[in-house]
Amino acid sequence: METKRKTRSATPADTALAEGASRTGTQSIERVVGMLRVVASRGRRGMRIADVVSVSGLPMSTCFRMLQRLELEGLVVRDAMTRKYHLGPLLYELGLLAQPPFRLADLCEQAMQAIADETQDTVYLSERRGVEAICTSRVLGDYPIKALTLDVGIRRPMGVGAGGLAILSALPEAEVAQIVEANDARYARFGTFEPGFVQRAVADTQAQGYAFLDSAATPGTAAVGVAFPPDNPIAAISVAAISSRLGPARRALVAKVIQQQVQLICAQLPSAGSGAFSLSRRKPR
Repeated sequence: METKRKTRSATPADTALAEGASRTGTQSIERVVGMLRVVASRGRRGMRIADVVSVSGLPMSTCFRMLQRLELEGLVVRDAMTRKYHLGPLLYELGLLAQPPFRLADLCEQAMQAIADETQDTVYLSERRGVEAICTSRVLGDYPIKALTLDVGIRRPMGVGAGGLAILSALPEAEVAQIVEANDARYARFGTFEPGFVQRAVADTQAQGYAFLDSAATPGTAAVGVAFPPDNPIAAISVAAISSRLGPARRALVAKVIQQQVQLICAQLPSAGSGAFSLSRRKPR
């Protein structure tokens, strides 16, 4: 005679344990991704562990353990000479398979070159990534003194830099508040970004129709930025120069040059319903 095996129904304790394990797993993923973002924040310059501790806010022992494990997995590498951590080869290999079907940098290339030719200054493309803006393209003008404030791949809290500020200022008020709150602790690490600075800069940007920062994150340099498209800002083009080249009259002229090219870019953008376009905008975390 077969004996039926009784199955025990899940108890509240079982459910709590499962949910706890799920939360722990999610937190671990978030922490790893956060660590990779920290290492990436200095671009190809890399970061020493003391800098990682400072930027991440995590204890030295935690950072050391995480970086060791990430190094074993090929997600970061440590230069034996400089002792700096850089993003690892595995990320590059995975990135080769993750190329998006729509690259905004390619679409903006001609417009950015036109802006650089007319202004003779450095032109940047910044794209929104959650609560950050990442530099995805740069074109150099012919002016002999260049404002090289960003490298391609550098990401900063949205609101730091004219491009990120332009994107932030074009978003709905509630979303702006969420992003500023999420980045609040990070703003203090950039130059003159004292409490309330970003909110005032957003108000100024909305009033004048373009972003302008002077000696904010990088002393001695100024930049003008314009976000696009107007109804769903996913990116911005900015022009950076030494401060003396962007006085009131010229900065307004540079803004018009950018705005004209941005209109041409918007005419070529995929529709808002396409996956390539909509993925560029993510909700703040």
